[in-house]
Amino acid sequence: MEITAADVKTLRERTGAPMMDCKRALTTAQGDLAEAELVLRRQGIASAAKKASRTASEGSIGAYIHAGGKLGVLVEVACESDFVARTDEFQQLVHDVAMHIAAAGPRFLSREQVSEAVLASEREIYRQQVQSQFANNPKPAAVVDKIVEGKLGKFFEENCLLDQHFVKDDKMTIQELVASKIAKFGENIQIRRYTRYKVGDEA
Repeated sequence: MEITAADVKTLRERTGAPMMDCKRALTTAQGDLAEAELVLRRQGIASAAKKASRTASEGSIGAYIHAGGKLGVLVEVACESDFVARTDEFQQLVHDVAMHIAAAGPRFLSREQVSEAVLASEREIYRQQVQSQFANNPKPAAVVDKIVEGKLGKFFEENCLLDQHFVKDDKMTIQELVASKIAKFGENIQIRRYTRYKVGDEA
């Protein structure tokens, strides 16, 4: 299948990836733009993993205020250089992450921040749900465990910022959004911490 320059240009505009990477991804995906985008995202995540150990001592703190001043977010996004931190695209990333946090209300930054006590509680709730659902036709313990872990995956997706689907593009997670910027800038980028304030919530 012939990969056209127009296809490469379209994929580059969608992802921001270098031209040659776009061409290789399209070749791998046999010209399918949607699949090529997924290929680039997977590569971005692999690239992000390689850069994760590098020091990210620069960055920016973003703020987002919503709902007539009744909901606000502060978020710290780190990168490796002041040059990248000052770019419009990095600042847009910080803004988008803050806006997402305001909209989605994640309870945790990452899976690693979920305590063992919370995980144990959620697993027990899911186990009881499954046992109740199949009370008349009990499932083997291994099957129950698999269903419980599937539900736990959904819990992470709904409650952990990095696992949540981006509110501006639900085809990618926040982790994938950050990975795409790591691939583009060639620097380690991390969401370090955030705080979400809502009028009326307990401190």
